[in-house]
Amino acid sequence: MKKVVVATEKPFAAVAVNGIKEVVEGAGYELALLEKYNDKAQLLEAVSDADAIIIRSDKIDNEVLDAAKNLKLVVRAGAGYDNVDLAAATAHGVCVMNTPGQNANAVAELAFGMMVYAYRNMYNGTSGLELKGKKLGIHAYGNVGRNVGRIAKGFGMDIYIYDCYTPQEIVEADGVKRLDTVEELYSTCDIVSVHIPATPETKQSIGKALVGSMPKPALLVNTARKEVINEPELLEVLASRSDIKYVTDVAPDAIKAFEAFEGRFFATPKKMGAQTAEANVNAGIAAARQIVDYFENGNERFRVNK
Repeated sequence: MKKVVVATEKPFAAVAVNGIKEVVEGAGYELALLEKYNDKAQLLEAVSDADAIIIRSDKIDNEVLDAAKNLKLVVRAGAGYDNVDLAAATAHGVCVMNTPGQNANAVAELAFGMMVYAYRNMYNGTSGLELKGKKLGIHAYGNVGRNVGRIAKGFGMDIYIYDCYTPQEIVEADGVKRLDTVEELYSTCDIVSVHIPATPETKQSIGKALVGSMPKPALLVNTARKEVINEPELLEVLASRSDIKYVTDVAPDAIKAFEAFEGRFFATPKKMGAQTAEANVNAGIAAARQIVDYFENGNERFRVNK
């Protein structure tokens, strides 16, 4: 009997766990839960006899993979997977998958909540701005970006995107304006919503040159990864331009330095873009189904490592 471990320091909602259990046990597999653990040793013990593991933001590194002698599959319930050492997984013969799109609406809705919050001056009682008619730049037009674009239409915003990979027919069908360079996106738009993954090419890529080129007043919204922000340069821009605001779902490393810009900076206490009951259920059950499909049919559609 194959064993599937759900290892989540930040647990799924109960309804999601029930859905995962139904899928896994319905396939004749064993399910084990490791929730709210606070010691890596607990994770190492839990994976020691696992064939597959479902995680959220939990870190899977070489030490975990060494401990998991039977492991064949890791599924990250969500889109981002930079918490998994892909090279180490490949070296151990372990397939890594994500569940793209399952959390997309939740993240997009949070991005808009943060836009409204920032444009209304953090609800401090003073007169703010409306989103209607503003130019919104979507930096990466994947699953989350497309949901941001869908919501933006309801606000009456002008929507611009920069994305090298989205087919032109999707851009035309969605009625958004594609710009040729990332520099043009930032210099054109009043608000930029960031949805790029953290890769060697994107890490530290958003800094003084891009944000400093935005028209006044400027708002940068980051519900992606903190690693894509060049923090020293963004702090420099915030200091030099009093019209710029930065709101993020991923608290910066230099959080104290950013908090000095009171009224122009906000970060959620912990990453919460995917923290809705619906996203929990969607991502968790999708992960369980992908595990069963992998073992029963060899399906590697959402594999992210080579």
